[in-house]
Amino acid sequence: MVRVSPRDRLKALVQFGPLPFQAALGRGGVTSFKREGDGGTPRARMAVLSGFRKGGMLTPDRAGLKLRRVGGRDGWCDAPGHGRYNRPVRLPFPASHETLLRNDVLYDFGFVLDWNIRSRRRGMGSAIFLHVAKPGFPPTEGCIALKRGDMLRLMPLIRRGTVVRVV
Repeated sequence: MVRVSPRDRLKALVQFGPLPFQAALGRGGVTSFKREGDGGTPRARMAVLSGFRKGGMLTPDRAGLKLRRVGGRDGWCDAPGHGRYNRPVRLPFPASHETLLRNDVLYDFGFVLDWNIRSRRRGMGSAIFLHVAKPGFPPTEGCIALKRGDMLRLMPLIRRGTVVRVV
């Protein structure tokens, strides 16, 4: 469960069983009316569909599901008018997209949440992940982000189908 902090609408407390973790939320706060580019974290129940990790890292992931290694040709389409909207893509890619191999820690480890994927509608938001936070928990573009150490601690408990509930 992900609950908005009463002190800061862009931060949250993530409760996984008895384990509490701090998290960053989207720059638009939590929203019930998610739209592409609004920076909002969707208020929803989202199942974990898959996971990924930065290729070439030596840190063992010990995840509860197999994490796909991403490299320089891996991206995610965020162009609502494209047929691959809210889907993984190979780079170079002609439409607007996000690159999954980053120079920072954000996508060292990530989990794809089922927001607008199984039942996809154009413009309703894309690339909603559970991933690593930047130091100080600055807002995300709509994702939920945890400290790297907390992510490593939580990863063995996450399975395909684990539900992340944002309230």
